[in-house]
Amino acid sequence: MSNLLRLIGRRLVALPIMILGVTFLVFFVMSYSPADPARLALGESASPEALAAYREANGLNDPLLVRYGKFLLGMLQGDLGTTAGNTPVTDQVKTAFPITLQLTFLGLFIAVAFALVLGVIAALYRDRWPDQIIRVFSIAALATPSFWLAILLIQWLGTIPGGWGVFPAIVTRWVSFSEDPAVYTNNIFLPALALGVPVAGSLARVVRTSMVEELDKDYVRTAIGAGIPKAEVVSRNVLRNALITPITVLGLRVGYLMGGAVIIEIIFNIQAMGQLILDGVTRNDVFLVQGVTLTVAVAFIVVNIAVDMLYVLVNPRIRSI
Repeated sequence: MSNLLRLIGRRLVALPIMILGVTFLVFFVMSYSPADPARLALGESASPEALAAYREANGLNDPLLVRYGKFLLGMLQGDLGTTAGNTPVTDQVKTAFPITLQLTFLGLFIAVAFALVLGVIAALYRDRWPDQIIRVFSIAALATPSFWLAILLIQWLGTIPGGWGVFPAIVTRWVSFSEDPAVYTNNIFLPALALGVPVAGSLARVVRTSMVEELDKDYVRTAIGAGIPKAEVVSRNVLRNALITPITVLGLRVGYLMGGAVIIEIIFNIQAMGQLILDGVTRNDVFLVQGVTLTVAVAFIVVNIAVDMLYVLVNPRIRSI
């Protein structure tokens, strides 16, 4: 138990250090953006005197480390700056980020569900026709970009001429699950499916390989030879041991899903982090792009730390390290 707590403690100690590094990297890169925050805030017609006064009042003339310290202090207080439209970035992120998280984790749920089912079936029917079919599906899914799959799903299942008209091609109004479960499901299903299928293809191959390695071990043959039903051995022992390897790559897949969600949101017109980044880049809004990028990066770090801790809890052997 002490080893487990020590390992978890190491990851918790590493969390603020990694976040600090990411904040500095994002701030450093965005500080050298050619866009002028003063001109964006005051407009193209602002006088040089007004621009100079704005830069002085907002600390834009301070050295880089001083500006970073002020930014870090403000971030700890929940302040990510102000957009060119004089709107707090934090307010926009609070509205958009939960939608991106919901889309990301629903896509992850779809990916894990498909990967578990297909990976286990492929391993149990190794080198037979179910395994061959699943292999073809996995390779095809892995090679399919999520944005291209999103366009295909809109054509096949969206409410457009020639489609089946089941799901909305464009999200005209986002509602929460508690407000209207049916509308919420219709809005999020196609985007989540477009996100989850490519990840399901790669995870299914990992699950299949891990299951095959576990099925070839001596304890499996011994248990089956002793009369224990194969289904019981697979469900109680093989599956649990085989999932240790897929869990290690799950954190990276979450990062892929979160990055892909930004593109998918734009395709389906979902007003979330993707739209904020697009608006920020279009308007050269440095503080908006910086706040959105930093939020996504910190979320990615937190999720990976959580996956590492989950790996420690699932794998008893690593607790003795």
